[in-house]
Amino acid sequence: MGIKSKYKIGIVCYPTYGGSGVVATELGISLAKKGHEVHFISYSQPFRLDVFCENTFFHEVSVPDYPLFDYTPYELNLTSKLVDVVRHENLNLLHVHYAIPHASAAVQAKNILETYGIHIPIITTLHGTDITLLGKDKSFKPVIEYAINKSDAVTAVSEDLIKETISHFNINNKIKMIPNFIDLNLYTQKVDENLRSKIAKKNEKILVHISNFRKVKRVNDVLKIFNEVQKNISVKLLMIGDGPERKKAEQYSRKLNITSNVMFMGKLKSVEEFLSISDIFLLPSETESFGLVALEAMASGVAVVSTNTGGLREVNIDAVTGYLSDVGDISKMSNDVLNILKEDYILQKFKSRAFSHASKFDIPNILPKYERLYKDLLI
Repeated sequence: MGIKSKYKIGIVCYPTYGGSGVVATELGISLAKKGHEVHFISYSQPFRLDVFCENTFFHEVSVPDYPLFDYTPYELNLTSKLVDVVRHENLNLLHVHYAIPHASAAVQAKNILETYGIHIPIITTLHGTDITLLGKDKSFKPVIEYAINKSDAVTAVSEDLIKETISHFNINNKIKMIPNFIDLNLYTQKVDENLRSKIAKKNEKILVHISNFRKVKRVNDVLKIFNEVQKNISVKLLMIGDGPERKKAEQYSRKLNITSNVMFMGKLKSVEEFLSISDIFLLPSETESFGLVALEAMASGVAVVSTNTGGLREVNIDAVTGYLSDVGDISKMSNDVLNILKEDYILQKFKSRAFSHASKFDIPNILPKYERLYKDLLI
């Protein structure tokens, strides 16, 4: 196949609020804006694909309820859908996000398509959970290894994730690091003073945490840090998101007697306006393959206090954009927050440097890396 300037690309991703779904959808939208034809394939429409965008198409993977099966065979349905879309839309390549079930289904689809005389390259992007969570389950290991090794190209969102993948699996395929990205146009450093005044008094600072409230996010550590900080300065905390640990976190905030200064806001489709009024983002996670939400905060000019685990060291630069600490070191993280907030000029320096670093991850800087990868596969 000769070199083409524009491609027909199938993007397979989860449609939910998670970072991989956001990145995959934003990638597809940006590719479409450059003239590529992008076909999203998932069990429901990606939530960021909520407005009409030229050159984008959505193909739903229907999952019928067969009495024969105790569990719905989603991977088989996805495989069949991929075969159908590639054949009838004449796709040039498939870009799948997550090793299982997406890459494993794509590899099966590729083998089936070969029987029709169709060769379709597969790019697999690893985001983390498929390696750090599913990878720890030995029953998935052979499938993950097969899916990665049979992909025509493999990318990962951080150098740390590449090391993690190689240490957990027998990989003979080269993994290329292409970091997560943001659309800087979505974020603003202009503070909505009206919104801010509804949450905090003029002399109060605002801390924020955004996550899916799973155990790995250590949301109680957020409350512990806030509790120590509020003993020294006047401050408010925004807890944005939802998940299995939210109820426990709410109960713990009552135990600490800090509920009057903590707002549990649930899932918000758009968090940019709340980031723009915040001062410090707290991310005490046990592990983060990249830390996209920290990057989003930095794009809004928010300093970050986080753990030093996984890919966070590649996003949050210690003593520059914020501070890094060992997992569970509440004392240091609390002191780091206080050090940033002790003088306004110090806070502004961190905010400015956070935005400057985040701008390096703006999608115009990252998109060409994927386009070059596509071009190399389609020569």
